[in-house]
Amino acid sequence: QVQLVESGGGLVQTGGSLRLSCAASGRTVSSYHMGWFRQAPGKEREFVAVITRSGLSTYYTDSVTGRFTIFRDNAKNTVYLQMNSLKPEDTAVYYCASSYDNNFRAVLSYDSWGQGTQVTVSS
Repeated sequence: QVQLVESGGGLVQTGGSLRLSCAASGRTVSSYHMGWFRQAPGKEREFVAVITRSGLSTYYTDSVTGRFTIFRDNAKNTVYLQMNSLKPEDTAVYYCASSYDNNFRAVLSYDSWGQGTQVTVSS
């Protein structure tokens, strides 16, 4: 059984940093595209970042490029999202997910999801 468990969310001021973690069990993170998504109240879930299963490529939505970094630790079977220069508009529940589909910006491409972790950025 696949389980993805996010942690690291919290309340931070504008300009601050957080590091989210996604610990996987039942699935090897290096065998799948691992993505981060977020969902703000009243909005649809949106793509944030992905690290491809090769580990050689990462992709980001435009609004976080240069501020967020996705990386993984294969030994810990964990994927991370380092978030710097946080803005109030980054406030959302953040989810990690895994996919074998190369259309990795699409929510429907992911078949396993974590429960989410809340990130709140105060102005």
